[in-house]
Amino acid sequence: MKNRVTGIGGLFFKTEDPKATKDWYKKHLGFNTDDWGCTFWWKDENGNKCSTQWSPFPKDTKYFEPSKKDFMFNYRVENLAALLKVLKKEGVEVLGDIQEFEYGKFGYIMDNDGNRIELWEPVDSAFE
Repeated sequence: MKNRVTGIGGLFFKTEDPKATKDWYKKHLGFNTDDWGCTFWWKDENGNKCSTQWSPFPKDTKYFEPSKKDFMFNYRVENLAALLKVLKKEGVEVLGDIQEFEYGKFGYIMDNDGNRIELWEPVDSAFE
């Protein structure tokens, strides 16, 4: 596979008070926050509309498990199924099955530092 990751899909992190964190970023840095955090829109080299998500999670979230870290990266990919197959052959720990939603497909792996990594094959048009 030539391009495994095409960009950063999101940065997710734990915080004591997600609402207060979103309010702070909205007030002081101008983030256009909603229930999920803030979506940053951009265009790729072909002019396609793309997004990157910034999301504070409650401190007690289980979403990042089995990682014990307070953050999780989400990377954009073009062909999730093919990439997971290659990663598995390379000895990377693949977590669970691919999940599909109207806004894309998700798969999960563990990196060499014990970080849960979310891989996202997006459908950016679903956000328009």
